[in-house]
Amino acid sequence: AAAAKVTTPHIPQQNINMPSVPASQQKKAATQAKIAAAAKVTALEEKKARKASKKVFAANGAKYAAEYKAAEASVVAARREAKAKGGFFVPAQPKLVLVIRIRGIIGVDPKAKKVMRLFRLLQIHNATFVKLNEATERMLRLIEPYVTYGNPSLKTVKDLILKRGYGKINGQRIPISENAVIQDGLNSSDVQCVDDLIHEIFTVGPNFKAANNFLWPFKLSSPNGGFSKKTKMLHYLEGGEAGARGEEINGIVRKML
Repeated sequence: AAAAKVTTPHIPQQNINMPSVPASQQKKAATQAKIAAAAKVTALEEKKARKASKKVFAANGAKYAAEYKAAEASVVAARREAKAKGGFFVPAQPKLVLVIRIRGIIGVDPKAKKVMRLFRLLQIHNATFVKLNEATERMLRLIEPYVTYGNPSLKTVKDLILKRGYGKINGQRIPISENAVIQDGLNSSDVQCVDDLIHEIFTVGPNFKAANNFLWPFKLSSPNGGFSKKTKMLHYLEGGEAGARGEEINGIVRKML
């Protein structure tokens, strides 16, 4: 007899829709998209702010340039007027000096060492700006054998800040390569760019103390040809290097940049 044919019933397959991406990855992707969108908005806002600030900084630079030119013209006119009347022109007492340390630590008087620490002249060839008043004049006379100082020109102030300028941020020495460094270091509405900083230092403005403390002491090089050991110990008026040298400080700075 023929064997009975056994048939198995057909069971239809159920279509189960499995997600192609796990839910955790979907949430992660959504979060990352939100972060990216927020970052894009922030970047656009910062770009607009930088563009607006750039215009303000350029306007400030032009305003300061006109102010410097007017002050120079005023001095020239006053000198000519005095000459025409047969008198002598006496310029205003300078308010700013640049102090450069020219001697090391050997044989330094303790009082002089303390003053140089106050002026932040910790190493040889360090240079700092000092606001000139009766108290600082006495301090400068006390350290004359170890430093040379004088009245810096606008060009000297610019060259020092632009070529050797470093700011102090959280105790760290940061090069002033962009205006953001000044904004972070000073956090002032009056001093926000390099032109503001130069103007504040050169004119000894109301924010001079904060601006000067923000500037790290300048580290200058040994001047071309160096200092003579014989003349280094003598006062400038005696043919040496130490002490006050007025506007001649600009020449020595050019050699040390």
